[in-house]
Amino acid sequence: MSVSSAPTVAVEPMRMPAESPQTPAVSPCRVAKLSADRQAEWDAYVASHPEGTLFHTVAWRGAVRDAFGHQDIYLAALREDRIVGALPMFLMASLIAGRILVSVPYGVGGGIIADDHAATVGLFDAAKRIASQQRCSTIDLRSERATLSNVPVVDRYVGFRREMPEHVGDVLGWLPRKARAAARNARDKYRLTVSFGDEHLREAWTLYSISMRRLASLTYPLVFFERLVAYTPHRHWVSIVQWNGQTVAGLVTFLFKDSVMPYFIGTTDDARRCSAANFIYLAAMERGVQSGYRIFDFGRSRRDNTGSYDFKRFNGFQPRPLGYQYYTAPGHSAPDLSPSNPKFRFARRLWTHLPLWVTRTLGARVARHIPG
Repeated sequence: MSVSSAPTVAVEPMRMPAESPQTPAVSPCRVAKLSADRQAEWDAYVASHPEGTLFHTVAWRGAVRDAFGHQDIYLAALREDRIVGALPMFLMASLIAGRILVSVPYGVGGGIIADDHAATVGLFDAAKRIASQQRCSTIDLRSERATLSNVPVVDRYVGFRREMPEHVGDVLGWLPRKARAAARNARDKYRLTVSFGDEHLREAWTLYSISMRRLASLTYPLVFFERLVAYTPHRHWVSIVQWNGQTVAGLVTFLFKDSVMPYFIGTTDDARRCSAANFIYLAAMERGVQSGYRIFDFGRSRRDNTGSYDFKRFNGFQPRPLGYQYYTAPGHSAPDLSPSNPKFRFARRLWTHLPLWVTRTLGARVARHIPG
């Protein structure tokens, strides 16, 4: 992908979130950067908060920092020295978008989580001060629910989540008829097999890199995968699917709270013939139910990305709007870094014809400048 400068004019439709109801007065809180001795407390707060996600955790921070080198700025709202709010952010000095704060890059979640309105406002005010000090044009907040009443909501992304059945034997029947038939044929007709284990990580990443080139998308570097796996022991699965002794699909799945979240998938060009993608997701669903998880979180899709959007609906998942918000400093415009931006059209068309070693190497470099 080209990293030449592009106009930073937001083209996505925006809406203003509904005003929050009045809340009882609470004592003031102070905001401080997360210190090393409070990391366990931070993660405990994220795990206990109903809107806390994997992307708020210290594990995601470590993987992004190690793989991409961005400066992390994690803010905690404190009241009586107890965490009552959290805002994870990274400072990105992008050659394409300028200096921006992102909560959080390469993730589908982030943004402010807090116990009350006062903590939310305190965190946002602190973020705006940091943005001003760091000469940032934009704060990108990837909350599932819009938390700030005076910041526009970006109506571009939707999420897909669904409660799984209680018994493994019911998972196949839980899928819609056509998706069920595809997954059943993959197992019974094509005799696909699945294997779980971290030893498959490089192979899964290799297939992911092939898929990203085919989709004209950036390939995140292998080290990002390696760090994520290292920082989430017992909270991830790496799986591959084989057909006639050849690996045709790979998947990296994360586990958080009660959810199974398939995140990185890769397939060969032959995978569609044997419905390998349907089968590898079915295997993750069945293992999730067997392991006691309740929710299958299919992540997000752009509304205009019909391939991903339609595949998830094909599997019985209904879209729900995500409350992403962009705060833009006075005198600036929010950057349009969507793959659908016409400025990227030629680069994306060229991308699919480049050698894999080029898309892997160049993709990792360009990804440092696009938050994903």
